[in-house]
Amino acid sequence: MSLLLDRTEFGDSANTGKTLTREEAKALFYDWVKNERLQLHMNQVAQLMKCWALEKEGLNEADAWRWEMAGLLHDADWDQWPDQHCKKIIEELENRNVDPEIIRAIASHGPLHFGVEPVTKMDKMLYAFDELSGLIHAYSLMRPEGYTGMELKGVKKRLKEKSFAANVSREDIADACNRAGIELDELIQFIILRQPQAGQ
Repeated sequence: MSLLLDRTEFGDSANTGKTLTREEAKALFYDWVKNERLQLHMNQVAQLMKCWALEKEGLNEADAWRWEMAGLLHDADWDQWPDQHCKKIIEELENRNVDPEIIRAIASHGPLHFGVEPVTKMDKMLYAFDELSGLIHAYSLMRPEGYTGMELKGVKKRLKEKSFAANVSREDIADACNRAGIELDELIQFIILRQPQAGQ
């Protein structure tokens, strides 16, 4: 099954700056995503994107919401339409006149799968957080104290164990860090400290 999008242009530049409201985005989220584990993953990635935008990029709340929204909806079609993953949510957001930068970030969150290269900082960070977030959450579930006291070395040990969270692509994680120009250690520490704050 190919998930290649076969295009590199998304949305209409006339819609630059336009987003869904938080209420609209959440309504779409709950309408399309019924799997609670997937909901949690998407909320966690949204939280990480928001924190990075505010803390590292120095963006205001309105611009940080664009990053958060990309994280919140990046896997919206995976639950019900896995064979149309990325295509369906992209078309939905294009029909709703959403900022093309948000749509493009979603389109490029798995370049090896969708064939779209991450270009902007938003693109690169969504790609970087996606897989690593999942692995770190899986690690938290096997620790009695969850995220509390979690250390970098523990995460890196699990990262080297190919059998642990085997569905998480180590290749994607390495590629994403390289493209974003961020050290893996820095990204892991950032996630450990902020991911537990993600609510439903």
